[in-house]
Amino acid sequence: MEKNRNYFIAIALSVLIVLAWQFLYMNPRMEAQRRAEEASRALQGETAQPVSPESPGAQSGSGVLGNLPGASPAAAGLSRDQALSRSQRVQIETPALIGSINLTGARFDDLKLREYHETVDDKSPIITLFSPSDTADGYFAEIGYIPNESIGTAPGTGTQWTVASGDKLTQQTPVTLTFTNEKGVTFARTISIDDHYMLTVADKIDNKTAGPVTLTPYGRVLRNNKPATPSVWVIHEGFIGVMGESGSLNEHTYANIEKEQFTNEKAKTGWLGITDKYWAATIVPPQTLPYVARFSHFAGAQASYQADYKGDDLTVQPGQSTELKNLVFAGAKEVPLISRYETEFGVPQFNRLIDWGWFYFITKPMFQLMDFFFRHVGNFGVAILLTTIVVKALFFPLASKQYASMANMKRMQPKMEELKAKFGDDRMGLQQAMMALYKEEKINPIAGCWPVLLQIPVFFALYKVIYVTIEMRHAPFFGWIQDLSAPDPTSLFNLFGLLPYDVPHALMIGVWPLVMGVTMFLQMRMNPTPPDPTQAMIFTWMPLVFTFMLASFPAGLVIYWAWNNTLSVTQQAIIMKRHGAKVELFANLKGLFRRKEAPTK
Repeated sequence: MEKNRNYFIAIALSVLIVLAWQFLYMNPRMEAQRRAEEASRALQGETAQPVSPESPGAQSGSGVLGNLPGASPAAAGLSRDQALSRSQRVQIETPALIGSINLTGARFDDLKLREYHETVDDKSPIITLFSPSDTADGYFAEIGYIPNESIGTAPGTGTQWTVASGDKLTQQTPVTLTFTNEKGVTFARTISIDDHYMLTVADKIDNKTAGPVTLTPYGRVLRNNKPATPSVWVIHEGFIGVMGESGSLNEHTYANIEKEQFTNEKAKTGWLGITDKYWAATIVPPQTLPYVARFSHFAGAQASYQADYKGDDLTVQPGQSTELKNLVFAGAKEVPLISRYETEFGVPQFNRLIDWGWFYFITKPMFQLMDFFFRHVGNFGVAILLTTIVVKALFFPLASKQYASMANMKRMQPKMEELKAKFGDDRMGLQQAMMALYKEEKINPIAGCWPVLLQIPVFFALYKVIYVTIEMRHAPFFGWIQDLSAPDPTSLFNLFGLLPYDVPHALMIGVWPLVMGVTMFLQMRMNPTPPDPTQAMIFTWMPLVFTFMLASFPAGLVIYWAWNNTLSVTQQAIIMKRHGAKVELFANLKGLFRRKEAPTK
């Protein structure tokens, strides 16, 4: 039937891309992620020999930022504990962070996130964000100055700072470090931190020499190797920044920067860094001094990736001083916190650090609605159910038109059957006669498709919210669902854990995917089975195919789909009754179990 054909086309358009990607691309990547994480854990357990330290300018690339420190030419092989023990440090301790500052270079290379664990088990290790550069997982942020003839030695990679005040960095107690070079130029660095992940690095430079000195500030975020978790197209992981008055977002993958270094035009505002799915490390340069930003890759025994900036030269006259302030964000990309930092610290477009996607104008409000419900009910799964009700209410006028159109089409079935009998194989004549019938009865045969098509952005937006936002990470629902951002961990093929063996990833068909499949089956049976064999086959097998395809989706999305199907069935039954159309659900279900009569000879 015409209405069913259009309906199926609309459904296919809405989910085909996502499902194909998940089944053919995401599933293999998730398996690769599992193997990579196992290999990474094995590597961390090995004992390695020390390597030579970094040297300023080593393999630093070329171009306008060629004088910046780069990566070490030697392979990084120390364990994390070995690397931490090689340098003097000032401890960091806040409600959200624990770690230390390396006094060699005043580098932030030891940070762990106290509020986040590697697994849903609260006894599992907390997330390690920063590690020293001479480890396989080296990742750090550094603020410094490029030396020149006028200033002599400038604080940088190898500078040994002295603690002037503060023995531990907390949100109440800042730490001040000092360094005086051979010419008598004194650098006093005051480091403070808020209750979460924003570090403020305020430098005061006193020129006690007889002549002017020139300062060339820089900042960089460097990480060894790529993340163990494979990147997927639905979210950006890699280099990121907003540089300049235009406020345009610059995103570059690791693969792109391996091919070609990126250098931004000179800017005076903005920020830059490296982002993962849930975590990020960024630097906000002094917003009073023009700078050039760069994203680069360093090949060699130890591959590494660096986001850095180089500021314009700044002259300090004899007997004078100047101050520069950098901000360093290192932590979890919590939505309310990122928005707060954008306002509180005046960081332009900092909310773009979270990848809301193309439909950000839908995605972000949807998260805010879900977050609103979460704050009242305390469960993100319930918040998803409540959000679905709100979305269904907003789309109710469109749904009403959709089901009204379907009801009208049903009333026209007898006349359509007469036309089919009349025209037989004359498809052109049948088509013209049906169009005339639609015009006479004032029916739009594709009216039922538009509401489905208009809901596609909502589906993608919800997928982004569940997959991208850290608030969904390890968020429990009820029972066995302890992480709404991960697939349902149960499987039909081991009787949901009753049989003592593991099931291949492709056969992880959990309880919630089965519930979703049943609700989709009921929704399909709300309409008569199409007479066309191809359409009938789609009608019959689509719920089963979707059950397998969505089994690897985040549980939160599958719960949403099952609940949405349930509401749709209820809504469709009510609207069609109001329009006098027969609800086919129970008749169709009975027809499945009714024996077909043998044809008479």
